[in-house]
Amino acid sequence: MTKKQAIQLFEERKVRTVWDDEQEKWYFCVADVVEALTDSVNPTDYIKKMKKRDPELAHTVNPF
Repeated sequence: MTKKQAIQLFEERKVRTVWDDEQEKWYFCVADVVEALTDSVNPTDYIKKMKKRDPELAHTVNPF
């Protein structure tokens, strides 16, 4: 499997990404996306709070 890592910009904020050739999909770092969308100072804590509010997220979201 060939993967290509890249930094994408969203409204001038860096978002870490990885391209998977086999699945032909980009994967994005959730912590970077949350930080860009919420202007959170600590996106990891923001994600933890989201997981506490929604138990389904606790099993599906890995911030990194």
